Amino acid sequence: MLEVYDRVVNSRNATTLLMLTIWVVGAYLILQLLEWVRRQVMQEASLVLDEKVREGVVHAVFKAQLNNLRAAGSEALKDLKTICDFLPSQAFLAFIDVPLALLILILVFLINPFLGWFAVGGALVLFAIGMFNERRIKQPFEDASRNRTASQLYVAGGARGAQVIESMGMLDQIHARWLKLHTRFVDKQAQASDHAGANAALSKMIQTMTGSLILGLGAWFAIRGELTGGLMIVASILGGRVVAPLVQLIANWRQVIAVREAYVRLENLLKLFPMQGKSMSLPEPAGNLSVEGVIAGPPQSRLQVLKGITFRVPAGNSLAVVGPTASGKTTLARLLVGIWPSMNGAIRLDGSDIYKWDKEELGPHLGYLPQDIELFDGTLAENIARFGEIDEEKVNAACNMVGLSDIVGQLPQGLHTPIGNDGAFLSGGQRQRVALARAVYGMPKFVVLDEPNSSLDEAGDAALVQALRTLKANGTTVIVVTHRMNILSAIDYMLVLVDGRISKFGPCKEVLSALQGATNSTTSKPPVTRPAGGGA
Repeated sequence: MLEVYDRVVNSRNATTLLMLTIWVVGAYLILQLLEWVRRQVMQEASLVLDEKVREGVVHAVFKAQLNNLRAAGSEALKDLKTICDFLPSQAFLAFIDVPLALLILILVFLINPFLGWFAVGGALVLFAIGMFNERRIKQPFEDASRNRTASQLYVAGGARGAQVIESMGMLDQIHARWLKLHTRFVDKQAQASDHAGANAALSKMIQTMTGSLILGLGAWFAIRGELTGGLMIVASILGGRVVAPLVQLIANWRQVIAVREAYVRLENLLKLFPMQGKSMSLPEPAGNLSVEGVIAGPPQSRLQVLKGITFRVPAGNSLAVVGPTASGKTTLARLLVGIWPSMNGAIRLDGSDIYKWDKEELGPHLGYLPQDIELFDGTLAENIARFGEIDEEKVNAACNMVGLSDIVGQLPQGLHTPIGNDGAFLSGGQRQRVALARAVYGMPKFVVLDEPNSSLDEAGDAALVQALRTLKANGTTVIVVTHRMNILSAIDYMLVLVDGRISKFGPCKEVLSALQGATNSTTSKPPVTRPAGGGA
């Protein structure tokens, strides 16, 4: 602009115009090449960030699920994607352009100090609009984010109970409850969008007006002979470029807030559940279990479900845990496999705290069947082999042990039959037997089974009893939580839990005799004594 207006137009020199055109085309090519390189660098930075953080995020998601913080974990992977997508975005590049805008402002001051201060005024106005924009849309956006998460979790929970909802005609009621959450989300999002759109339009107007007013002021200085026509136009263009990054930021402020919220949530989650370093390698466990004064309850809760539990089970022995509903049996099972921490006391396997034991190292020596059967999308063999390298000999041995071989023979592809997400293609009894086979795969030294026969038929019960005897012959320590007494013939010890405390503990036959005696004494009636002289 400066050269064309101050030199070419006055000199009428076409050669100068041609050379200037070649120069400016080359400059634009270099500019676009640098812009492409910058975006590629930021895209690479996004991939590097994802690679460095994703393992810790996945670890934190699983830990959050174990600690009853589903809402915190459900957003973590989305938050990571939001942050990674922000790095090569126009909003982040606008942050990078701020130092360049300061350099441009210095050039405007060099052209004319008054025009420079005018550009500063425009930038301050845009900064004030940005601060106002932040205050107006922050709260609605946060509310919208919370309601979005709540509605998604509600739908996910409803989907898991689709059979109940459909069979009992509950869809309209469930939909109505979800709609309330979704409507709040949509309303708050619309409110935030309205404010953001209005402020973006206002900032664009300020940018255009700043450039035009600087052009007018430059013309006034040109009339007074203080500027040339070329410098007047250059100052106008540069004045608009000074405020351009602020305009970009205001236009993309919703994205900035979303990234900030995602960063805070992800940082808090990673601080709460940091990646643990590799602990000292421990020898293969023999199975000696020691529970020492354990007080425990659900994570993130002060409720004490277990209240001072102490007992020992020697290696190679089996223990049945019985008791009424809500006595703490499932809580104890989760503590025994180290997925829940205790508030006080410790659970030790061969003298080592099982909660602190490296699960990757302990996993092959431990088997666990939770009360709620959890299978995964894949083949039957992959689920039984715990999605590790499939040893068909061990898979077949596990199937034989729990009586699954006949069922496998009826499947179209045998062990390599896909079972669907959560074992959707299997019946309840088949799912339980597959989970049992997974628990005993590789003959682990410590096995915890929570209600292992809740979905089994008579043949399944017989196979379970035989599996318990096979594990005992192998020297495996087995803990069975059960309400059904037909498997006690294969059990060495029994523990009775009542209201989170041990009511009875000892050899199985002795505890059964004590329970039977207590039942008889309770149900027997005292003799009726008639008063002397006869009475009614």
